[in-house]
Amino acid sequence: MASSEKDIGGADAPGNTSEARSVSRHGPGAPGYTEPAPPAFKEGGYGWCVVAAVFVINMHTWGLNSSFAVFLAYYLRNNFFPGVTALQYAFVGGLSISISMLCSPLATMLIRWERCGTSMTIFIGVIFESIGFLGASFATELWHLLLSQGISFGVGMGLCFVASAPVPAQWFEKRRSLASSIAAAGSGFGGLCYSIATSAMIQSIGLAWTFRILAIICLVVNTVAAFVVKDRNAATGSVHVLFNSALLRRPEFLLYECWLILSMLAYVALVFSLVDYCQSIGLSAANASLVGALFNLGQGLGRPIIGVASDHYGRLNVAQISTALSGVLCLVFWLPGTRTLAACIVFALLCGPVAGVMWASCTPVCAEVVGISLTPSALSMSWLALVLPAMFSEAIALELKRPGSWGYTNIQVFIGCMYLGSSAFGWALRAWKLQEIEHARLAKDEREMAIRNDAVLDRDEHHHADLDTKSRFISMRGLWAFAKV
Repeated sequence: MASSEKDIGGADAPGNTSEARSVSRHGPGAPGYTEPAPPAFKEGGYGWCVVAAVFVINMHTWGLNSSFAVFLAYYLRNNFFPGVTALQYAFVGGLSISISMLCSPLATMLIRWERCGTSMTIFIGVIFESIGFLGASFATELWHLLLSQGISFGVGMGLCFVASAPVPAQWFEKRRSLASSIAAAGSGFGGLCYSIATSAMIQSIGLAWTFRILAIICLVVNTVAAFVVKDRNAATGSVHVLFNSALLRRPEFLLYECWLILSMLAYVALVFSLVDYCQSIGLSAANASLVGALFNLGQGLGRPIIGVASDHYGRLNVAQISTALSGVLCLVFWLPGTRTLAACIVFALLCGPVAGVMWASCTPVCAEVVGISLTPSALSMSWLALVLPAMFSEAIALELKRPGSWGYTNIQVFIGCMYLGSSAFGWALRAWKLQEIEHARLAKDEREMAIRNDAVLDRDEHHHADLDTKSRFISMRGLWAFAKV
């Protein structure tokens, strides 16, 4: 017996370890065999490289798109395409954002395809984005601009964004909000850089060459970043489904969608209107671009702060307070008092950090609502829900515009009310989360009581009525109770 054991796995056999003997005697599937435990996940590490890469991608997608405010002001002031109305110009910027949201099913399908994956999906987006800018440089009619700066750039931006947005959160647990916020801050810093650079380039080298230079920069920088991004879809069990209808039967997900939709209506109108508003009150094009750049600077600096605060004080808490603060600033500060350059700069620096909170918080809040494994599918559906708000937000704003230096009053009221409405839905979502946490605690207490009572639970009607009363009270208490959620 001893010799046979030595022949199988004795001292002279190669790879003689207790693990090797266990596998050789009890192979996979045999009684007594246990799979080796997977290595413990350590957050960060290469994840910070991923965060940096997604930061760069956001800088050269959403950041570049923010510079459309400069293009829009240039088109409106110079009658670049004769006979084209302000409403038609507004659809160019809205179309790029809505198309980027609309192509989320395509991006999801490409990510799932084993021959493509995350990095290649981003690279395909980079190609479309660069072609869009290059095509816009040759535009002589409005439909050329819609096809290039609107549709082609929008497809590229959407593929890059949908593929990269969920990835930083996969590399972090405790610092998930911080990682997502740093990555999202790229759009703010990109808007800062390209608002100033675009205005300067248009004045010095003309519109056509401005588009061509932006196309080259986008192609080179985003291509490098695309292949730095590595996902952890397999490790996290991420589910990439084109349309998960089961989510629509969850009230908390619908509240999340309402928060996003109203935030998008407010955010797009604010970003694309601010530069033209500054010119409407008598500021020069250079000063108006400066205000837009400082607004984007506020976004770039504010989003990491939002991430840190979210990890410490709760993701839903910070998201909804920031959304409400955006509405208050628009109605209390922007509406009555910003009539000078100094006042506009102060508003840009105050509102910039919180106005785009949905971009910094959408992924971590989504993970709180549906769980990390369903986050890619939930986000894909969310981007589809944002198609119409993104397309029509600036068009609605320009329709509300009136002649004269006070012509933006209706727009300011619209933006402020959308932010406050969004915050109301978000606060209801927060109440749901508190209720879920409390119910989980009550269920745990009930299980412990069952163990103490020899697994016999009290199921009389009085007990159920008491639980229903508690549930209703918990739901209401979530609207005002302070808790880290």
